[in-house]
Amino acid sequence: MADSSHARYQSPLTSRYASPEMAFNFSDDKKFSTWRKLWLTLAKAEKQLGLADITDEAIAEMQAHLTDIDYAVAAAEEKRRRHDVMAHVHTFGLAAPKAAPIIHLGATSCFVTDNSELIMYRDGLDILLPKLAQAVQTLAGFADKYKELPTLGFTHFQPAQLTTVGKRATLWVQDLVMDLRNIGRARADLRFRGVKGTTGTQGSFLALFNGDHDKVEALDELVTEMSGFPAAYPVTGQTYSRKVDFDILNALASFGASAHKIATDIRLLAHLKEVEEPFEKDQIGSSAMAYKRNPMRCERVCSLSRHLMALASNGAQTAAVQWLERTLDDSANRRVSLPEAFLTADIVLSLLQNIFDGMVVYPMVIARRISQELPFMATENIIMAMVKAGGDRQVCHEEIRVLSHQAAHRVKAEGGDNDLIERIKATPYFAPIVPQLDVLLDPKTFVGRAPQQVTRFLEIEVKPALAPFADVLARGVKAVELNV
Repeated sequence: MADSSHARYQSPLTSRYASPEMAFNFSDDKKFSTWRKLWLTLAKAEKQLGLADITDEAIAEMQAHLTDIDYAVAAAEEKRRRHDVMAHVHTFGLAAPKAAPIIHLGATSCFVTDNSELIMYRDGLDILLPKLAQAVQTLAGFADKYKELPTLGFTHFQPAQLTTVGKRATLWVQDLVMDLRNIGRARADLRFRGVKGTTGTQGSFLALFNGDHDKVEALDELVTEMSGFPAAYPVTGQTYSRKVDFDILNALASFGASAHKIATDIRLLAHLKEVEEPFEKDQIGSSAMAYKRNPMRCERVCSLSRHLMALASNGAQTAAVQWLERTLDDSANRRVSLPEAFLTADIVLSLLQNIFDGMVVYPMVIARRISQELPFMATENIIMAMVKAGGDRQVCHEEIRVLSHQAAHRVKAEGGDNDLIERIKATPYFAPIVPQLDVLLDPKTFVGRAPQQVTRFLEIEVKPALAPFADVLARGVKAVELNV
């Protein structure tokens, strides 16, 4: 019989890819210990506001048993009671018998389920944001390093005007900076459910405090503050609005779209042999084709990013069908979609960081491709030079048109190199500007303001975006060892 870890399905998100900190954030240990902390926080706040039935002994017992969860007892209780929260109330009560009568006092199940999830989402976003900032910083460094290296631009994946390797990378950085802003905004907007009761009216707490509305409001504020949130949602049904989940999922899915685009671009450039992801010395690209260097990391980014993007639709549909104060058809879906979104985003970030740390550029390949296309792009410059040398523009246009078609035929029909420049040099008509050809064909004169754009973009956009993360970036974000 295989050992238990291999005898049942395990999500590859946790068993193969996820960082330890994100895997723990959505673990049973984190979830159920957070439930116990919430019950403790509620009891402390209720006691502070005058509920005499809550004793110091009860508080002390709860405090002493926040993490020693007897999962066997909890499982047996859940099987018997068919209610996960009440199973854990009972299990906690066995560990802290003096507190058993007041655990969960006045609360509904969503006090622990919703609030614990909001804590996990808050902590999950706090894990993701520094990693995203580090990815932006690393890629920005790449853009700066290669800001002056000309490369052939592509529109429709067809040769277009030149850009630079660094300028192209700023397009990727810009998307990630937008994601940093979007995810940061979702984090800043996140609030606590607080203590709202079974349908959000706080009726049970009003009864506990003998109709004292001020104390009920104080309880909500106190539990929210003690749980590390600056504010609670002012109104809820039984649950906080599921639009909150949709908001988070949208921000993460939008990052997934950015990651997919970046990884796809690198895959295309790898095909051109211009830029590659890191490739380990002993890495095998194909079991059959020993020469292959497959872009496996980028392919994995694309694969996981598609999953991340698809999860956003769960948030929209779940938010849309929450009847009145709530229905339970949100629960099973959210247990899958929200943790998976965080785990997937975390994994994609680790992959991107690994790729950005070791991206390889091949300037000679890039230069050769430019040399194949630049003569055609330079024809207008050559015409202008001939006019300045006294030539007739229309005559020059016809001369170079004929030579261009001959060179294109050699490239496309004969499989040869682009020999337009050699044809121009061999044509007496162009003799006056032959000494200028090297200058006219310098790739750096075809990239416009690309280098200056990179410098300005990094200064006015990237630097301010990374400023809030200066301390954590200075310390360095912990790297994850990848299974590649």
